Amino acid sequence: MFKVASYNIHKGIGLDRRRDPRRILDVLCEVDADIVALQECDRRFGAKARIIPHHQIEEHSPFRAVTFGRHDGTMGWHGNAILVRKDAQVIDHETIHLPALEPRGAVSADIRVGGSLVRIVGMHLDLSGLWRRRQAHTILAHVESSVRKIPAVLMGDLNEWSANGGCLRDFGQHYPSAPTPPSFHARRPIGRLDRIMVSRELRVVECGVHASATARRASDHLPVWAVLEEA
Repeated sequence: MFKVASYNIHKGIGLDRRRDPRRILDVLCEVDADIVALQECDRRFGAKARIIPHHQIEEHSPFRAVTFGRHDGTMGWHGNAILVRKDAQVIDHETIHLPALEPRGAVSADIRVGGSLVRIVGMHLDLSGLWRRRQAHTILAHVESSVRKIPAVLMGDLNEWSANGGCLRDFGQHYPSAPTPPSFHARRPIGRLDRIMVSRELRVVECGVHASATARRASDHLPVWAVLEEA
């Protein structure tokens, strides 16, 4: 078994309007997942620098970031990143270009954690339903075109307010969603915008939303999590 989580960190800005990357790390340590997909982990304008400094991750968490071969000061790709425990093995990693009116992307990594090999895709989809569906199709095509077929977990902020429509219908044909509770807005969650979707080779043992006092202040989203095992 292994635990995954997805967290839109809102560029590190909490509900008190303070940018506090250490607070984000505190929440991640509370969640205690093996693999985490982050969204909005880089600044949007200017140099688009990473929100959580590298040294803070190294010194104050059990994680390391998948690098995706980039050396421009960002943490991931278009604000998406994947964190893994320091003893996990990253077998392969890729960036995925998504169709959009503004720059959008997703990230993918094949990770060996414990005795499991799993493909992780992290994403932050568009506000427009039409573009979300196009982006979902691109992600699904990318995963299905891979020569190496392994169990997959697709997760992130889908920006999908409908219960089962839109891009959720597209993903759900092959990647059912874990029944995580609403995660947005952190002050009073009513929207299941953050999703964890798993291939048929995996089973959801347990899942939830992390709603500690720190998590309710650290971002406008709460992290969602799932414990998975091979079916």
